[in-house]
Amino acid sequence: MRNTWEFYSTEKIVFGIGAIRQLDSVLTRLKAKNILLVTDPGIKQAGIADRVVAILQEADYQVVVYDKAVPEPPVETALECFQFAKDQMNTDAVIGLGGGSSIDLAKVVALLMAHGGHPLDYFGENLVPGPIAPLIAIPTTAGTGSEVTSVAVLTDVENNIKVGISDNYLRPAVALLDPELTVGLPPYVTACSGIDALSHAIEAYTAKNFKYIQAEGSILFQGSIPISDTLALEAIELIVQNLPLAVHQGSNLEARSNMLLGSLLAGMAFSNAGTAAAHALAYPIGGLVKSPHGEVTGLLLPYVMEFNVEVEPKKMAKIARACGIDPTGASERELALEAPKAILRLLEVIGLPTRLSQIGIKEDQIPQIAEKALPILRLVRNNPRVPTQQGFEELLRKAL
Repeated sequence: MRNTWEFYSTEKIVFGIGAIRQLDSVLTRLKAKNILLVTDPGIKQAGIADRVVAILQEADYQVVVYDKAVPEPPVETALECFQFAKDQMNTDAVIGLGGGSSIDLAKVVALLMAHGGHPLDYFGENLVPGPIAPLIAIPTTAGTGSEVTSVAVLTDVENNIKVGISDNYLRPAVALLDPELTVGLPPYVTACSGIDALSHAIEAYTAKNFKYIQAEGSILFQGSIPISDTLALEAIELIVQNLPLAVHQGSNLEARSNMLLGSLLAGMAFSNAGTAAAHALAYPIGGLVKSPHGEVTGLLLPYVMEFNVEVEPKKMAKIARACGIDPTGASERELALEAPKAILRLLEVIGLPTRLSQIGIKEDQIPQIAEKALPILRLVRNNPRVPTQQGFEELLRKAL
């Protein structure tokens, strides 16, 4: 049994409408003048990158822009971005602007600026030797929570696998969240990123209690702890109440603000507690279909909740209440059984698939998916109900 838990987060969080105007004071505190801005072509095209550059130039910062970030960036892109930064100037700080991939790429570049080497040298857990270069994360989606997490994901194209660098040193020095930057997000992207944040919150909240996580030594995903539970439950309520509005009324700034806050709290929760079976199963499925990560985890989420409901009835009942379900006279178990149904209804409302067959998964692929998910121990050991090959296959067939 594990007796102690720890909680880590980004050192400073700046949140609110117009928050990007705080960039000057943030950079002054970091004593930085030469800035590398890492973003993607879509953010550049939308004019968001130019807005940030204008604020920096107005305050007399030297700034260069790398705008070639792509989803789940290849290792080569990280090396190219690092070389670009070295060729341009003596960079003092890095800004990651965009979705999780841009922020992840900025994390890896900040790591290489501080410690050199190759990204794959740091693949795994707790292999970063010390603090990275000053990093400011500015998310433009309400989804990954990457602005406060300890993980960066790259793609090893040569071996056709995703690789993760996980270390508390990877957390950005500052998370700067401005809801106005998320207003232009299309409905489908809003839905996929929002349901991803909800998956983070629910899996962190229902993760196995930290005391009973079977692992030796220091681990990043510790299981359920009191602080992550509090953050995750608040995130669930915010996301469930605001995601339909954010999808169907994209210019609703209050809904956008609440979604960004929900994503932030979910990121703070899951980066300490961890995620579980929905994310473990999403990895092999992601290799078989072209659906975005958020769409896959969101689709799996209600079926995983149903799988777990008998061992976590109390927390599932609280999730049901957070979803606005609290019929008079209902028992805790009856309430708990309503939680997965509420998430299925939410998926339908925001226009996302609720069946694996809808995204191209076939019956004969189920054993292989279950087999590949089971060895992802950092996630599987977090699940409150112990998964087995048979259990995962049954869950997946229900989802088919």
